[in-house]
Amino acid sequence: MVGRCAIRFDAVVSFGVGGSYLGNKVLFDVHCGEFWNYKLVEERDGYPKFFFSGNNLDPRHTTDLIDYLLTEGWNKYQAGRGKYKVTLIVISKSGSTLDTMATFMVVYDMLVQHDMFMDIEVVAVTDPATGDKATLLKELAAKKGWPTFSVPDGVGGRFSVFSEVGLLTGVCIGFDIDAFLAGARAMDETCQSEKLAENPALMNAVLKYLAATRYGMDIEVFMPYGNYLKSVAEWYVQLLAESLGKRTDRDGNVVYYGRTPVAAVGTTDMHAQTQQHQDGKRDKVVQFVKIAQWDRDPAIPNVFPDVPKLATVASIKLGQALDVARQANAEALIADNRFNATFVLDRLDAYHLGQLLYLLALSIAYEGELANVDAFDQPGVEAYKRIMGPRLQALK
Repeated sequence: MVGRCAIRFDAVVSFGVGGSYLGNKVLFDVHCGEFWNYKLVEERDGYPKFFFSGNNLDPRHTTDLIDYLLTEGWNKYQAGRGKYKVTLIVISKSGSTLDTMATFMVVYDMLVQHDMFMDIEVVAVTDPATGDKATLLKELAAKKGWPTFSVPDGVGGRFSVFSEVGLLTGVCIGFDIDAFLAGARAMDETCQSEKLAENPALMNAVLKYLAATRYGMDIEVFMPYGNYLKSVAEWYVQLLAESLGKRTDRDGNVVYYGRTPVAAVGTTDMHAQTQQHQDGKRDKVVQFVKIAQWDRDPAIPNVFPDVPKLATVASIKLGQALDVARQANAEALIADNRFNATFVLDRLDAYHLGQLLYLLALSIAYEGELANVDAFDQPGVEAYKRIMGPRLQALK
């Protein structure tokens, strides 16, 4: 099923940070690509433009977004096509996340001041608790009559892409959420086996646990080969860092477990990071992601036959060249006994993306059990919040 509930809007802005942003950005990048908002509405199959905010307190980005929306709204109104319709999706499990709520309030306030040509709707995604336990955002939504969706109980933001947190974005852009969930379900079924060789998530967890505890690998590079998979690497950075970066184990012993995650993209970072991966300290595990078959894969034309070095690559497809680069990178690491692995996706689509993200999330959960650390809490995040809150109050 491909949702179409948002096509009556001109634009959607999703406000969220951490797990309320990173997974959604993955779905957007894989389905929409970089140029979605430049396309005509017909080229987007009627779906709205889609923007992200609330993932930083950056004043320039926030005001640039406001300027763009107001300009679009004024142009539509002046052309006699009615008001510019915008949906603001506010995602915060706690209901009071500073980055998200602050930028939402700035954008909301500015847009409603121009209600002559702007039509604003707000949707809230937060903890489903009601009554005395209702979040600030839940209470605000009830007061204002905003529609609400839920962050499921017991699901941390970094695991929430398979819930309403991520699927709401999918519906707004026409992402095939049924295929995405089917891919996750298929991976879950594959990973039911207790046999190591038959359970890819468990195998991944065991190998990385051994790399960390026996060989001292405390850095993990996640390096997909493809521009639109960069956000997968960024999503994985939070998943790994927040889940496994723990001071103590479940028994209270100080262990300082976890690996420092590094996001990279092939071939871009072969020119930026590979020198360190290949010749730097032997403290890294490198994971590659390969797309086996691209939907569109142009061949390199022989437009300069009189330049022999360029003519030699003529007729080679870009996808072929990309994978040769990955193979070369992996083989160079292997030749120097450096740890690496490759995940292979048959295609870059919703189903295979669901498989990959679920495998990675389950692998992290398995490794938490192997290391005897809680992969589902994040006590270290609270330390800076305790400092930050009073200092913000002091600015008033």
